[in-house]
Order: sequence, then C-alpha cells, then structure tokens
Amino acid sequence: MAVANEKQGCLSVIFPFLKRSQKETTSNALPYRLRDDFLSPAEFSFYKVLFSLVGTRLTIQSKVRLADVFFVARPNENVAYFNRIAQKHLDFLVCDSVTMKPLFGVELDDSSHKRNDRQERDEFVESVCKVAGLPLLRLPVQREYNSREIAAQIAPFVSDKISASASPQPEVNKQVSSVPVCPKCGIPMVLRTVA
Repeated sequence: MAVANEKQGCLSVIFPFLKRSQKETTSNALPYRLRDDFLSPAEFSFYKVLFSLVGTRLTIQSKVRLADVFFVARPNENVAYFNRIAQKHLDFLVCDSVTMKPLFGVELDDSSHKRNDRQERDEFVESVCKVAGLPLLRLPVQREYNSREIAAQIAPFVSDKISASASPQPEVNKQVSSVPVCPKCGIPMVLRTVA
C-alpha cells in the first residue's frame, strides 16, 4: 500500500503513469463484483432436472476447470498439454458423493458450438475425456429439459450408483512386476533415497 509521505522515484516524474495512487492499492478499488447469474437459465434448468434425478446420491459440480479434473502425466515435460486444459471447463461434472470420484461430464451445446473454433475446442475436450476415461454427455441447450430423457441418457454412467442393490465388484488380481507403476498415470516409480 502506498504511504502519503513515501518518496517518489525519478521515473515517476518522467512517466506519470508509473505513479501508484493510494486509491489503486486499496481493496475497495479492485474491479470484482458478484455475478447475479452464475448459471445461465438453460444451465440452471438442466441442473434442477439432473438434481431431481440423482439427489444427494451423487454430487453435481458446475463449471469445472479441466485442469482440476485431469492431470498431465510428466507435467515438467508436458507443460503445453497442461496449458491446453487450464482455460477450458466442463459445464457439469457428476461425482460419487462418497468418494468424489468423477463419473461423467456434461456439456450443453448452444448455437456457438456450430462455429469452427468451438467445434475444434469440443473435439479437443472430447478427446481429453476419452483418453482419461471420463464419459462425456453432450446435450443441446434447451429452455426446459425432459427428466425422462435425461434419466435415460445418464443411466449408463450412474445405474450402479443410484440403484440400492449395487454391490461392490471384487478386485481382479493384477500381475505384479518388479518395478512398481503409478496406478494413475502408468509411469514406473523410482525409489529415492537420501545420501
């Protein structure tokens, strides 16, 4: 924060735009405001239908950044891949309420998705989801959504989570190699020791 009796440097005399006013450094001057419409009317309509179908058995997250859902293997070597997902998001992410494991994503496609740049973005998001193993449901934007249609479309992703008779599947024995492998990214682990 600037202090009133603080000395100004010679550059601030030559370049007056370098001067910091006290007003600019206070928290009241920050240009942030709370949005009235976090979700668009179509997104909110879809959210209400989806929530009516899954209730508290599943957790619905909205506007989730891809970089918060997916990680990049070998991040130091693949910075460009991280940058490609850092600024993109899914409209909705449905997770298991107990583990918060993502079950499937939802993208609501409005008329902007007909543009070439949006189609390229959509193809990229679909490929990321496919490679990482997250099902992605694409739906056209509507003013109102039919709960039966939505239930039928999400059923393949949540039938075992919503039905009360779901029982855990026994884990299949996996071959054990001499070098342990990271269960998430498949990269061989290295034992590090302190010298």
